[in-house]
Amino acid sequence: MAAAGRKHLVKDFNHFITCYLCRGYLIKPTTVTECLHTFCKSCIVQHFEESNDCPKCGIQVHETNPLEMLRLDNTLEEIIFKLVPGLREKEEQQELEFWKRNQPKENGQEALRCPRLGPPDARGDGGDGAGDDDGGGEDYHRNDPQIAICLDCLRNGGQAADGSVTDLMKRFIRCSSRVTVGTIKKFLSLKLKLPSSYELDVLCNGEIMGRDHTLEFIYMTRWRLHGENTYPMVLEYRPRIDFG
Repeated sequence: MAAAGRKHLVKDFNHFITCYLCRGYLIKPTTVTECLHTFCKSCIVQHFEESNDCPKCGIQVHETNPLEMLRLDNTLEEIIFKLVPGLREKEEQQELEFWKRNQPKENGQEALRCPRLGPPDARGDGGDGAGDDDGGGEDYHRNDPQIAICLDCLRNGGQAADGSVTDLMKRFIRCSSRVTVGTIKKFLSLKLKLPSSYELDVLCNGEIMGRDHTLEFIYMTRWRLHGENTYPMVLEYRPRIDFG
């Protein structure tokens, strides 16, 4: 009989399951459809705030909005979670801790903090990404440029579009300019106590924003271009409308 094959180690697959940008394991692996290179979702979205080109091969992904050319690879995500013990649990724990930190406050302006959505081993130190016990290792984008926004419930004829979707008690929030629309939607669902299956649209100047758009991207490409618009930037939300 043929000799048993060599047992493969996780590091044997690192070339296929690590991100070219952060060098850590791919978290929410997202593929550029133009060239099929894959990166962490947060890494490639942040890269496209500065460039329209693929960071690995240099091809122009899209002339104006490269975020439209991104697709999540759920199959690869499942493979990575199976190959790397404990990675899924660490990511779920980080997300849980984030939402615990963003429970409604009694007083003062809302402050929406966005955690670093990178892999635990992204720094290459083999650690769990949680930082020191004193919290010094955590990064909630506190040093990012901040932006103030107003979240308005989109109304039709003076009535809320849906009985479940109402005005926030505190419409004005301050947060990192790198926060995405997807995070804003989760924030709204938390504040409005919506079921997890409930879908919202977030709009700027009447245009539905993609969930990977950052607030900085929206401000620069949608809000600031309208000269009559003032600060803070206003985003509207409503129940998702199915045109299907």
